[in-house]
Amino acid sequence: LEKMTDLVAVWEVALSDGVHKIEFEHGTTSGKRVVYVDGKEEIRREWMFKLVGKETFTVGATKTKASINIDAVSGFAYEYTLEINGKSLKKYMENRLKTTNTWMLSLGGTDYRVVLEKDTMDVWCNGQKMETAGEFVEDGTETHFTVADHSCCIKAVSSGKRKEGIIHTLIVNNREIPEAVE
Repeated sequence: LEKMTDLVAVWEVALSDGVHKIEFEHGTTSGKRVVYVDGKEEIRREWMFKLVGKETFTVGATKTKASINIDAVSGFAYEYTLEINGKSLKKYMENRLKTTNTWMLSLGGTDYRVVLEKDTMDVWCNGQKMETAGEFVEDGTETHFTVADHSCCIKAVSSGKRKEGIIHTLIVNNREIPEAVE
C-alpha cells in the first residue's frame, strides 16, 4: 500500500449506521485527488489540470451524499470543506442533533451504538437497521427491538413543553441508558 503522502484532510462523520472516517489526498503538483471512506478508496483521479473543484461520493449503508470542495485560498494554499447532503459538516451535525438520538451501551462485553431517526422512527444498531415493533401506551409510544438477546425499548413521551417536544428514552433490561453526545 502506497504511503498517503498527499493527505490534506480527515473528517469523522456520525451517521445512523456508524461513525465514518473520510480522508482526502490532494497532490497540488500532480493534481491527484483520492477520497477514502473508512480506509477504502472511493475516488482516484490522477493528473487533474484544474486544482480546484468538487468530488462527490456516498458514505455508509445509507448511501449518504457527500462532497469535498477544493478552493484556492491564496497562491498555492487550498481549503477543503466537506458537505453532507448539501450542508456543511457543522450544519449537518447540528441538524442531526435535532433529528436523531444516540445511545452507547455495553452488553456482555460488546459495545453497541443505538441511533433513533426521529422523523422515520427507524432504529439502527452498529450499522444495522433493526426490526422494531411500535405500540401506543398510556403516556406515549414504545418502540421495541432486540440487541444480543436483550429486550430494548425506546419510550417517546411528550415533555409537556412546546419547545422541548418529545423526549426519547432508551431502556435496556429495565435500565435507562443515558444519551450519548457525539
